[in-house]
Amino acid sequence: MALPNPPTHPEPATGELAPTALGTRVWLAVIIIGLVGQIAWTVENLYLNVFVYDTITDDPNAIALMVALSAIAATTAAILIGPLSDRVGKRRLFIVSGYVLWGLTTMLFGFITIDALAALIPVVSAVTAATAAVILLDCVMSFLGASANDAAFNAWVTDVTSPDNRGRVEAVLAMLPLLSMLLVFGGLDGLTKNGDWQMFFIVVGALMVTSGLVALVLIRDVPNEPVQRDSLWRSIVHGLRRDSIKDNPRLYWALTALAALGVSTQVFLPYLLIYLQRYLRIEAYALVLGVVLTGAAVISVLGGRVIDRVGKLNAMLPAAAIYLSGLILMIFARGLLPVILAGLVTMSGMMLTTAAVGAAIRDYSPPDRVGMVQGLRMIGYVLIPMVIGPFIGAAMIRGADEYYEEFGLLKQVPTPGIFVAAAVVSLLIVIPVRALRRTHG
Repeated sequence: MALPNPPTHPEPATGELAPTALGTRVWLAVIIIGLVGQIAWTVENLYLNVFVYDTITDDPNAIALMVALSAIAATTAAILIGPLSDRVGKRRLFIVSGYVLWGLTTMLFGFITIDALAALIPVVSAVTAATAAVILLDCVMSFLGASANDAAFNAWVTDVTSPDNRGRVEAVLAMLPLLSMLLVFGGLDGLTKNGDWQMFFIVVGALMVTSGLVALVLIRDVPNEPVQRDSLWRSIVHGLRRDSIKDNPRLYWALTALAALGVSTQVFLPYLLIYLQRYLRIEAYALVLGVVLTGAAVISVLGGRVIDRVGKLNAMLPAAAIYLSGLILMIFARGLLPVILAGLVTMSGMMLTTAAVGAAIRDYSPPDRVGMVQGLRMIGYVLIPMVIGPFIGAAMIRGADEYYEEFGLLKQVPTPGIFVAAAVVSLLIVIPVRALRRTHG
């Protein structure tokens, strides 16, 4: 039978507990290892799409297929490695080795070109071969990244935190993707503009390898953490069993809320850079992103304290309403300042919703199956959203049937329809949140 929600993990009453200090080493590990992991995911989720679009093919279905398959690979990794780390009880080993291999794999993207593939496989279309090579390597990279970051690192964060400080920690973690985008745009975007993709991927990969070595110094496995004694197979399938869902309803409703949010974000995020550059024709898109990401990061960190104070459940729907408002503003935003303001509302709402729901998931995680929950979290926030969301976005792009001309060639371009679809999908989060309120005791 599945373990019921343990009494040590309920959400504390508002104002009942003083925040627990985590210590400098833990905070450094959360910020540094978490940030570098998000830099890698920024490259994979945003820049890899631009790399394919600029150097291989403009077919939105190729991007959608790549996103979907990499999500499957990442989720598979979390489902396998999360329970394995529960049994082994050494998250540090998976984090260190995973980050090093993740970085080495990322470097390989810089060596994939249409010309190189045409010389190696002359009997196959060079575009087809290059697209297949990128998708395959992306799946390998995603498997390694999810093993290190989403399975092992996220489980370790749950190990070292408690219900009264998870709102703050989750807000910082939710802010890291924004900070990573800012750092990548500010520090490395020039390489992509100059077409120096090889150096771009080498620099990012080297940073990831270095962070793996930093993890070796900063991260310590928590002593006396509950270790799962089930067989690996039973540990893997435990979270997918009906009785597990019945005995842990709050956990699964929170995961459903995360999935609804994730699908909405994946409708527009894979095409966001292309939209800014090609549809809105904003030359200073790096400035737009810089201001938006900096502002949203600050709001996310400050909002984490509010989440801990008012409670995760009370914060979910207001945060989701901010996110929805931002999407509606993005539909009509034109020009530098309106896009900055709309983007700030959108990203702030997205991060605050992610923080509130993510912190609740940590609270509802059985203490001896924390790694297993990371696999469920990947299903909710990666697999389902990335398999469904990008194809909704691609359908909106194809339906709009708008193009721009580059070097005599017509290329499809994303339109505001991606934000319309994202806004409609975001309304689904109301269903699991209301269910959470009914089951919350």
